Amino acid sequence: MECQIVNLEAGMPTVDMARTHLKLRSAKANRVKVLKLIHGYGSSGKGGAIRADVLAQLAQKKRAGQIKEFVRGEDFSPFDSAARAIIDACPSLSRDIDYSRANHGITMVLL
Repeated sequence: MECQIVNLEAGMPTVDMARTHLKLRSAKANRVKVLKLIHGYGSSGKGGAIRADVLAQLAQKKRAGQIKEFVRGEDFSPFDSAARAIIDACPSLSRDIDYSRANHGITMVLL
């Protein structure tokens, strides 16, 4: 499986509940190359708590070498080197509805 979509905001969970759905190890074990995380942008329009938590976790996991790369939805375009690496790993994502759309409610993860 090349790409998997994980909806972290389904059911309006708390940050802790959403965190339990972020299963990077099981995705890697299932040979998923790229995860598309849907976390939303928050009802205030300033960025939600789930989004902030996901981005912080991914930054830590990248520093620890547990993931190769991640890119925020607003940067998911051909102009971002991390986005290009993700497209190289899963070329079908170049046709994804959120590619080059600056969607703050998603994050792409290269495992």
